[in-house]
Amino acid sequence: MQTVGVSHFSEYIDHLEVHPAEFASLFNTILINVTEFFRDPPAWEFISAEAIPRILKGKGTHEQIRIWSAGCASGEEAYSIAMLFSEALGIDGLQERVKIYATDVDEEALTSARHGRYAEKALEGLPRHLVEKYFTSDGQYYDFHPEARRAVIFGRHDLIQDPPISRVDLLLCRNTLMYFNNEAQIKVLARFHFALNPGGYLFAGRAEMLLTHANLFAPADLKRRIFTKVTKATLPDRIAILAQANNFEAVGEQALVRQIYDAAFEAGVLAQIVLDAKGRILVANERARILFRLGLKDQGRPFADVEPPAELHHAIEQAYVDRIPAKLRDVDWLNPAGRYEISIQPLRDDLGTLLGVSIVVEDVASYRTMQEQLQKARQEVETVSVELQSSNEELETTNEELQSTVEELETTNEELQSTNEELETMNEELQSTNEELQTTNDELRERGNQINTANAFLQSILTSMRNGLAVLDHNGHIIAWNRAAEDLWGVRADEVLSRTFLGLDIGLPVDRLVAPIRECLAGEESSTTLQATNRRGKAIACQVLCASLRSVDGKIQGVILTMEPQGEPN
Repeated sequence: MQTVGVSHFSEYIDHLEVHPAEFASLFNTILINVTEFFRDPPAWEFISAEAIPRILKGKGTHEQIRIWSAGCASGEEAYSIAMLFSEALGIDGLQERVKIYATDVDEEALTSARHGRYAEKALEGLPRHLVEKYFTSDGQYYDFHPEARRAVIFGRHDLIQDPPISRVDLLLCRNTLMYFNNEAQIKVLARFHFALNPGGYLFAGRAEMLLTHANLFAPADLKRRIFTKVTKATLPDRIAILAQANNFEAVGEQALVRQIYDAAFEAGVLAQIVLDAKGRILVANERARILFRLGLKDQGRPFADVEPPAELHHAIEQAYVDRIPAKLRDVDWLNPAGRYEISIQPLRDDLGTLLGVSIVVEDVASYRTMQEQLQKARQEVETVSVELQSSNEELETTNEELQSTVEELETTNEELQSTNEELETMNEELQSTNEELQTTNDELRERGNQINTANAFLQSILTSMRNGLAVLDHNGHIIAWNRAAEDLWGVRADEVLSRTFLGLDIGLPVDRLVAPIRECLAGEESSTTLQATNRRGKAIACQVLCASLRSVDGKIQGVILTMEPQGEPN
């Protein structure tokens, strides 16, 4: 807003609507692409000494290793991890087994990263042997090793909207999460958890603790912000293990198990509908067919054709898009006499591919009645057991105090975390600004040197001329007076600069040059010989050449007067 000169958000919105190119400038201002090779060396030492050997140990000889650098900016961290794996496997092993996916939302930064060209300053923190092994110089820039470069794939990716890269062994996302609010962080971390293989590593930034996400990630080295994926044992996983342990040998027994499974699904206490990946009805048990008025002929029919209520349709669509569970509460449109709770659960295979959606409907009205009965019984017990109630209240008071203390500590921790993130952001902004100022200072110094060189060159020319020279601006003021003119008329340059030439008293009848000067300002050149008296008091004939002073584009900016003495007059 300061750059474009507006003071209110509404004015800036109007400016964006009128100037669409401003969106690119705004986007580049928001994104702070501060990165470097092996940033925070102690953390990279852990990656090199601990994480990479464990990843290689858990892989087969020819099994592929997948790495994701999220928020890669100009690519230094992606190339850093490429160098570490190349040191562990060799260049050939890196090409054959390692795929490094480097993503960002900034196309300009990605373009720079794809080139793999860096100034010498960017390589200052790299060990000399790595620079010599993985970079070649053309005298001005350093190019990353072309064979190792093939292991890195750069692409645009939105962490909030785009599906995550799956089956990843190591995920680098450093000082990126701190720019998101809590809701967005939860969403991104859930996707990171899905993306990582069991035992995979998450390499975070210095300002990202992840202590409040212990259900997803456990610290491998908290000080260096390196975490491992927490593997969850889900019910489908346990069922699959049990099925493998039973090891049914007969096809008939398998068919019987299938019949039992179908009968159990049909007689389920809860209404359930399963949709395929295209939203078509695969199966629906008896309770679901009654609630949604479905018949057997509806199998294979798109669920949307049943015309479900808008809120259910929206929740199902959201489950297909976001691939996260959803729940609708206090639903009364299925049956006015009841209250229902609907759970929508995406169904995925072991590779994370979406297979379909499960819709489970639960009548919670009976639960509420039971809750009311339990409440009444509780009240009766409280009336009889006053002392027990008093003790319970004391315990509850103590629990509330403890809970309050815990909440205060959590609030303090969040505030400290927020302050740490803000300080880290300010540090990166200051670093970015300092680099820009350094670049500007170098450019100004270079321009100053060029100007000094040009001035010295021009002064050398003026000094070398044997004839007197006076340069006038458009108003007739003297802007240059060479040494030959000083010797001819006895007046120093500092005495005449910025004065009107026609007002000088130098032994030259300058009043007779009014017409030639005007002609030069009009674009015509002239030559005039005048009787004059030089600084020694000797009468001379002086030939005055008058030429136009023009700019690069040809515009007349003043007059150049050349004064050449012809010797004594006859």
